[in-house]
Amino acid sequence: MQLALGPLLYYWPRLTVFDFYQAAAEWPVDIVYLGESVCSRRHELRLSDWLDIARMLRDAGKTPILSTMVLLESTADVGNMQKLVNNGEFMVEASDMGAVRGVAGKQPFVAGPHLNLFNADALEWMASLGATRWVMPLEMTREQLATVLQGKPEGLQTEVFAFGRLPLAFSARCFTARHYNLPKDDCGFRCIEHPDGLLLNTREGEAFLTINGIQTQSARIHSLLTDMPDLLALGVDVLRLSPQSQHMDQVVAAFDHARREGRAAPGALDALRPLLPAAPCNGYWHGKPGMDLVLTA
Repeated sequence: MQLALGPLLYYWPRLTVFDFYQAAAEWPVDIVYLGESVCSRRHELRLSDWLDIARMLRDAGKTPILSTMVLLESTADVGNMQKLVNNGEFMVEASDMGAVRGVAGKQPFVAGPHLNLFNADALEWMASLGATRWVMPLEMTREQLATVLQGKPEGLQTEVFAFGRLPLAFSARCFTARHYNLPKDDCGFRCIEHPDGLLLNTREGEAFLTINGIQTQSARIHSLLTDMPDLLALGVDVLRLSPQSQHMDQVVAAFDHARREGRAAPGALDALRPLLPAAPCNGYWHGKPGMDLVLTA
């Protein structure tokens, strides 16, 4: 089983991003997804910068993959996506069907989680277009995954989102700008002030969702750390760990230990809690509400 760092979902300062990936080059991760996948207005890094980071990680023995944006809203967005898929150097994670069309029949690619591939027929079709790995939809349960894997095309790898705030939805509206009473086209890039997103509470004060520009995320931190035996038994090839602003090295270390030992260390979840910006959850995996935490032996 391999560990992957998912694409950075938040807007961090340029130097912070470079420092993060310089540190990640030393972590026990095998695959690193790179690029802006949320909002085209975020310009701290350009494609040339992401390519430089990819080359640095490749030299460190990692496998860099460039992720496309999930929601394309303009002709310029389409043009940037085409530049990314035609980079000629690194594999691409196709996050929407436009990107799939750009790589289909031309090069191997990763089918991202927002393509909503829920059955073996969909996987067969995606593999015929050149996909070598698919990422399970975020709300799919363990039992549903087991059923899909029974008919999975031979050679197609399976990746599961195993850690981080769940990216639940994307919208043409920028919720962070709305929070500050700003228009989307003059947002002031306020999301850079929230390195792990902006928590949204109910009127009763309960954590409900996290807003991250045009992206809506879970309030809690999805973690399958204690579900490692199930993941291994199902034959999952890759676990995706979504970056957070603090303690990511320790999160990676916990998952690395669990994959090598076949299960999380005793007390691993309790040790993980102080490292998280919110409480953990894993409900979707167990067929429960996503915000639930199901403890396994």
